Amino acid sequence: MNHSAPRLLLAAGAIMALGLTACTSGSSESASAGATAAGDSGCADVVATAQKAVDAASKSDTPWDGPTTGPTAASGKTLVYVAQSMTNPGVAGVAKGLQEAAAAIGWNVKVIDGLGTPAGIQSAFSQALTIKPDGIVIGGFDPKTTAAQVAEANAAKIPLAAWQALSTPGPSTDPLLFTNITTKVEDVAKISADYVIAKSNGNAGVVIFTDSSIPFAEGKSQMIRKELETCSGIKVLEYDNVPLSDVSARMPQEVSSLLSKHNEAWTYSVAINDVYYENAAAALRAGGVKAGGAPFNVGAGDGDSSALQRIKADDYQAATVPSPLKSEGWQIVDELNRAFSGQPASGYVPQIHVSTKENTTATDAWDPAGYQDAYRAIWGK
Repeated sequence: MNHSAPRLLLAAGAIMALGLTACTSGSSESASAGATAAGDSGCADVVATAQKAVDAASKSDTPWDGPTTGPTAASGKTLVYVAQSMTNPGVAGVAKGLQEAAAAIGWNVKVIDGLGTPAGIQSAFSQALTIKPDGIVIGGFDPKTTAAQVAEANAAKIPLAAWQALSTPGPSTDPLLFTNITTKVEDVAKISADYVIAKSNGNAGVVIFTDSSIPFAEGKSQMIRKELETCSGIKVLEYDNVPLSDVSARMPQEVSSLLSKHNEAWTYSVAINDVYYENAAAALRAGGVKAGGAPFNVGAGDGDSSALQRIKADDYQAATVPSPLKSEGWQIVDELNRAFSGQPASGYVPQIHVSTKENTTATDAWDPAGYQDAYRAIWGK
């Protein structure tokens, strides 16, 4: 790590080059930014528990723990995937898995891009309804933003399966969804915070990046903060609200300002989505931060291929808690097949995993082993 004065000067130069001032007023909450002491942990018991959890979640050879029984394949079904935005790597990754699974089971899938805006998502959902499909998939947005379209689908008896639409997995009565497919947000939040606690030996200055406009994201980041604060040696320097829609435009400014403000006290980051780090590297580099050094950036989802590539290359990201995007696409098909057969949802919740440089794969993706064979066996395909 560079000494404080050179890094501070470089950070200030980066700010001037970008024509920046400080963080946008009201965008973050500050804590005292004293440098975190190195050495012995201030919370040895918490560190030990966190390390045990991270070790378990870092295993890459865990067997398939999802469903192995269910109805055989219904024939000739058509699904529409209403995507929050196909520029969101997580949403796009699930779409790819959904398309692969539909091909395996013999169904058709149409993807309609909501373009990341409320109006665009509502329009995409309305288009999906005009197709009169057998099932509709809510891809990564809050169903409350499309309440009228959800009600229309419910009235037409079109089953709705969702991906990361609600904070809890499984069926929902309000809104009425056959099932919501997601890892448990509390588990994702906890393990991402535990990674910081374990790897820092309980001594870290942390910036949390969130999008407070999305209840799911805000809830996740608050859980991350709560878990970090179980260790007295962890200091949350900033709770930085950068909406996902503004990440590409705002992250260079935010990072440069944070470097100037906190300098070497900033040793770790946790973001509710890996996309924050995709747009942080240039500013970190301009601020004198070497790739592979502090601040060590940790993602609490989605673990798309670009994030795993950054982790593998030590390119300004240390770890992520990935969603098994492709296998979740297969799970969506399996859940809707259960709906078409009049059976309940499987109740399966994808397992938690931590991806690091040591366990990244050649395919730059993480999915539990054996999921395709398991689903094909269920469907008779």
